[in-house]
Amino acid sequence: MADFLNGRLVLLGTFGLILFLLPHTIALREGECEVCVKTVNTFVETLSDETKKDTKRIEEEFRGFCKKSKNKEQRFCYYLGGVEDSATGILGELSKPISWSMPAEKICEKLKKKDAQICDLRYDKQIDVNTVDLKKLKVRDLKKILSDWDEECDGCLEKTDFIKRIEELKHKYVKTEL
Repeated sequence: MADFLNGRLVLLGTFGLILFLLPHTIALREGECEVCVKTVNTFVETLSDETKKDTKRIEEEFRGFCKKSKNKEQRFCYYLGGVEDSATGILGELSKPISWSMPAEKICEKLKKKDAQICDLRYDKQIDVNTVDLKKLKVRDLKKILSDWDEECDGCLEKTDFIKRIEELKHKYVKTEL
């Protein structure tokens, strides 16, 4: 016997139940949850085998790990409750699977179900200053290049000012091939 539920054809019976649940168990796509997967893997590598067995110690270690993290990893910590000013706390959703030796991809898949923002985090793409036309970049991207170099552009108001500053510093930070 067949039935329609939310626009899906559902076959009733044991086999039908499997078909109905199948779409809900699809794994992460390639590149999805990149910050989560990388951060979880990096964190797990810092743990001793003894610590990996104790969820409370895992959570304590994660809080310490978060104090040293920056940028996207810091935001990931915020979402899980690993930093003091976090609005929520779902560290148990991280510590338990780690104690079971669950792979980072599966942990992130579970975390995504709790808070979709976790998988919305993406690393910024690096800009290749050698090949890009600086005139076509946005001011935000030009500022990012200078920021990545730990440089400032005092008195820069126009886009051309930022481009000029990057061109002045380019020889210092960009390797050119012969």
